[in-house]
Amino acid sequence: MGRTNDLAMPPGADPVTLSRYLNAAHDTFVASGRGDPALRGLVLESWRRSVRNGLDPEQVLAAIRLDDAALASIRDSHPLAAGMPVIRELLVESAADAGLLVAVSDAAGQLLWVEGDAALRGRAEAMHFLPGADWSESSVGTNAPGTALALDRPVQIFGPEHLARQVTPWSCSAAPIHDPDTGAILGVLDLTGGVEVVSPQSLSLVRATVAAVEAELRIERLSPPRRTSVTRHGRPAPALEVLGVHGATLRHDTTTTRLSLRHSEIILLLADSQDGLTTAELAVALNDDDQAPVTVRAELSRLRGVLGPVGLLSRPYRVDGGIVTDVAQVRDDLAAGRLRRAVARYRGPVLPASTAPGVERLRDELHMRVRSCLLASDDADALLSFADTDHGRDDFEIWERVLSILPPTSPRGAQVAGHVARLDDELG
Repeated sequence: MGRTNDLAMPPGADPVTLSRYLNAAHDTFVASGRGDPALRGLVLESWRRSVRNGLDPEQVLAAIRLDDAALASIRDSHPLAAGMPVIRELLVESAADAGLLVAVSDAAGQLLWVEGDAALRGRAEAMHFLPGADWSESSVGTNAPGTALALDRPVQIFGPEHLARQVTPWSCSAAPIHDPDTGAILGVLDLTGGVEVVSPQSLSLVRATVAAVEAELRIERLSPPRRTSVTRHGRPAPALEVLGVHGATLRHDTTTTRLSLRHSEIILLLADSQDGLTTAELAVALNDDDQAPVTVRAELSRLRGVLGPVGLLSRPYRVDGGIVTDVAQVRDDLAAGRLRRAVARYRGPVLPASTAPGVERLRDELHMRVRSCLLASDDADALLSFADTDHGRDDFEIWERVLSILPPTSPRGAQVAGHVARLDDELG
C-alpha cells in the first residue's frame, strides 16, 4: 500500500513540466509503440495491455452497457449500495464542493454511481464517464478505476498517463473495495477531476473511504438483519447465522448468543425443518452412528438453558414461533432472482466444521443451489464475487463460466484465463 509509484505526481513535481513530458511520451507510444523507460512501470504496462486488446487511443470511447432498468436493478441488489451513505458523507459532499467527481464501479468495471459537481458531470458525460458505462481498462484503456481493478491495488493516473486521447485532460485516484468476509473484489471507488486529485492526500482520502466502507459492510453484517417474520407473540422472530462460521450466532431482540458447534447443529436442523423433528430424527441427523435418544435429550435440555427467551417446544422438537436463518435468506434471494444479493449473503458453507449428516446435506444442497444459479447466469459481477472467495477459488466450472461470459473488454480477462489454465493443469 505504500509503493512510491502509487503516486502519479511525487511530492515537489511540477505539474506543467510533468504534463509536457507525459504528452510527448504518449505521442511517441501511440505513433511507434515505444515506451519511454522513465514512465511509471504500471502506466507503460497498462498501455501495452490496452493496445494488445485492440484499443485505438485516438478513437476509443467507453461502451454504455447498462440501460436505466438494468442499472436500477443492479444498484438495488449490489452489496456496495450499503456503503453509499458512507461514501456520500466522507467523499461526495467535499468532492462536490471542490468541483470533483466520485464514481463507484462493480467488479466488472461498470460504473454504478457517478456523483459530485454537476457541471463536471456534464463534461464527463461527453466521454461516457457516467453510470452504466464500462470503464474497465480493456474497454477504454488506462484509467484509475479500470487499472485499479486490473491490478487489485490503489492507482493514480495523471492526465496524459491515460491512453485514450479524450481522457488525457482528466486525472483520477482509485482503490478497490473488498468484501470484508470473503476478500472478493466488490468494485472500485474513484475520485476524478484535475491535477489536484493525484496528490498523496487525495489517494489517502480514497483509501480511508474504502476502509470506512468495508468497515460499514462488516458492521451491517454483525447487526441484526432486517426481518419481516414475527412470532405469534408479535415480536420479530429470532435470527440464526450459520454461513461460513464454526459456531452459530443467535440474535433475539437485543440479545446476541454464540452457540457451541453441537447446539448450532441442533438449532439449525430444527429451524430448517418444516414440522419439527423427533428425538430419533435428530439423533440420525446429528450422527451416522445413531446417538442414543437420551444423549440427544440431554443436549436439548442444555440448549434450552442457552436459548433463554427463545422457546423450544417438544413432541416434536421445534422453535416456538419459528426462526429466521441466513440459509433461508439465501434461498429466498435465489428464488426471487436476486443473485448478487444471494452471493453477498453467502459468506461461506453452512457450519463448515460440522460433520453431522443432516448439516452436511444442508450444506451441500445450498452450495449446489448457489452454484447452479451462477452457472446459469450471465452476471459476470456476481460470478466474480463468488469466484474470488475461498469457497469459489478452486471451482473450475465457475471460473470457466466466468471466462465464457466476460466481455472482451474485461480488465479481469487475462487473470481469469490464467486461473482457468492453472486449475485445468492441476485437475489434469
